[in-house]
Parts: sequence; structure tokens; C-alpha cells
Amino acid sequence: MSLLEKFEPLSSIREDLNAHGMMPFGVVTEKILSPTEGMVDGKRTILAGTNNYLGLTFAPECVAAAQQATADEGTGTTGSRMANGTYSGHRALEQELAQFFGRESAMVFTTGFLATMGMVATLTGPGDVLLIDGDSHASIYDGCKLSGADIVRFRHNDLADLEKRLRRLGERTANTLIVSEGLYSMMGDQAPLAGIVELKRKYGGYLLLDEAHSVGVLGAHGRGLAEAAGVEDEVDFVVGTFSKSLGSVGGFCVSSRPELELIRMAARAYIFTASPTPSVVASTRAALRLVAAHPELREKLWRNATRLYDGLAKIGYQLGPQAGPVVAVFVDDREQAIAGWHQLLAAGVYVNLVLPPATPTGASLLRCSLSAAHTDEQIDKILEAFAGLPVAAGVPAPSQARSQNV
Repeated sequence: MSLLEKFEPLSSIREDLNAHGMMPFGVVTEKILSPTEGMVDGKRTILAGTNNYLGLTFAPECVAAAQQATADEGTGTTGSRMANGTYSGHRALEQELAQFFGRESAMVFTTGFLATMGMVATLTGPGDVLLIDGDSHASIYDGCKLSGADIVRFRHNDLADLEKRLRRLGERTANTLIVSEGLYSMMGDQAPLAGIVELKRKYGGYLLLDEAHSVGVLGAHGRGLAEAAGVEDEVDFVVGTFSKSLGSVGGFCVSSRPELELIRMAARAYIFTASPTPSVVASTRAALRLVAAHPELREKLWRNATRLYDGLAKIGYQLGPQAGPVVAVFVDDREQAIAGWHQLLAAGVYVNLVLPPATPTGASLLRCSLSAAHTDEQIDKILEAFAGLPVAAGVPAPSQARSQNV
């Protein structure tokens, strides 16, 4: 096989997409009107696939903070955190993150992908073991490859399988990092975190939890699944992103392990990339304060999520395993999924089209994500659009074969 032949299987997918006259990937939003609406293909469109869970992208406090920081400190740092790229705002954000999570320290990365990949790759090395959920995000898998550690997968959210693999590791659990996510981005399901922690207590090891989709969404204070499950003290490292509930871009790790400060000198994803811009740091700090001060945003998000989930179930769709901010609609046939996505867009509703192998099952997904900013009327319009699809009467059960890289 020549260098570029590996991409040939993607050509049939691209042909199917081109046949509909518009690429679902990289859709251009010509104008953003609000956290929940934009102009797409010249039409006012409800945005139901943005991960803008708390609707903070237009929060006046965040916008004003970003504007002021740009005026005061410029558009970029032009350097890494290890060089000239640490401003007072970066340190303040790290202190505020540590305080928010009740941890000793925090590290801020330029993207959430870099945070997760960088921590996984740096915490482990040759001779160590990475014990990861089979449905882990691509950033986790990439970190695994870079680490050089031995990779052991356990079946998605399967505590019995996790225990079996921990038992087999024996004394090697002393240098094992267990990796889980809080809320999984494709299906919207939550990890059985209390059970994972119990197995960690029983067999040993360290635990890294990716709360990218659960910060701001779960827990009494919005700290994520670890808070909601009451096991924060048992999670050694929490990584996450600013690009969901906090409405900006960037990533972080928080921990009470003193080694986190040493990782600043070892994580290539931290050392060799330019630091977040002043505007991003400022808007994220403002958003973090809003998350802490306004629990009603989470309450509204969950009301919206339940309204959409229950409505789609009533129509007859097969959905992800539980209601939540991510609502996955299964469509077994790829052609039907592509056609359905285009029909939704024509009806003024944007969702994410997710095709294998990016999905954790053999089915395609029409993936919705809800925001606290969505109105009841918008959710009803989304339901009306889904009810008009040819597959609205229900779809066959999806394949149980799960992807190992989503």
C-alpha cells in the first residue's frame, strides 16, 4: 500500500455526502445570532449541536472581559508557558480553577485535547499500564500512543470487565493509570464512577477522569461527575476543557497531587505550544464565576435535555441510554442518516451527523446537544423537525460492536 492509499475507504463516504450538495462536516455558520441560533446556508437555524451547555458564549460578563483583556494585553502571547507565555491572567485562572474544584493546584493548557492527551502521555511511560475505557475519546488514545505504556482496554462502563483486568494486573496496579470520562460525548451516558473508585480502592492504581462534558453540567456546584458521585477525593487527576460549558477554548488539569507542579516541566503538550490568548483567559475566568454563582443554569439545561429526550422517545426514536445534555439518535443506515441530517437543516435545525468509525456502535448518529439558553419553543421546533423525518417511526437496533477510537 502506498502512502496515501489508506484514505481510499473515505472516498465512498465523501461521495455520499457530496451527493446531497452540502458537506455536514465543516458547515459554515455565516452569522452567529445568539447561543442557540445562527445563519446557515442563508437561513435562520436553531443550533442544537454546539456543546454550548450553559449558553455562556454571549454572556455580557464574558464578552466584556474578553474585550478588555484584548485591549490591555493584545491578541496573543506569542510564546509557551515555559517561555514568555505566562501572564498574570494565566496564573489567576489556575488559582481559581483549583479553588473551584477544591484542589491544591491546576494547570491550564491551550486546548482540551492537549490537556487530556498531554496528561495521559506524561503520567505514564514504558513499563507502566494504561487501563482505559474502550470508548475513550481520541485525545486519550493519542496520549496512550505517545506514552509508550502498555494499553489495556476494558469494555465500556463494564465494572466486571474492569475488575477482571485489574485482578490480572496484580502488583502492576502500583504503576497503573485508570482512565475514564465523566459524560461520554457521543452517547451522553455517564461512567459508573462510584464503582470505578471502589475497584481502585480494592486493587490500587491511580485514576484520571476526563470531565470535558460534565463540568458545569453535573454536581451541586457544577464540578462534574466526581462531585455528583461524591468521590472527588478518590480521583487523582481531573482534566477538562473550556470549550463546552465555559464557552471559550482551552483545557486544564486539577489535582491535589504535588507531582502536578512537576508535570509543568515534563508535559510536551504544555511546554511546546503557545499559551491561551488573554481574551480566552479572561472570558473563561468570567464564565467560571458564572457557573459557581448560577446553579439555575444547570437546572434549566436539564429541563431542556429531559424535554428533548422524552419527546424524541415518544416519537419512536431509539436513543442513548439516558437523558442528558447529549441526546444521541440512532440511525442504522448511513444513507438515511445523511439524508435526515440534510432534511433537519432544511427545516432550520442543525445537529451533528456522526458516522462510523467515529461512533461507538455500528449505527450512525444524529447527535443533539442542549443548552440552558434553548427555549421551549426551540425544543418543540427541533422535535417537529425530527418527527418529519422518514425514519421517525423508529429505527432498527444498532449493532453492538463498539468503536475503540471515538
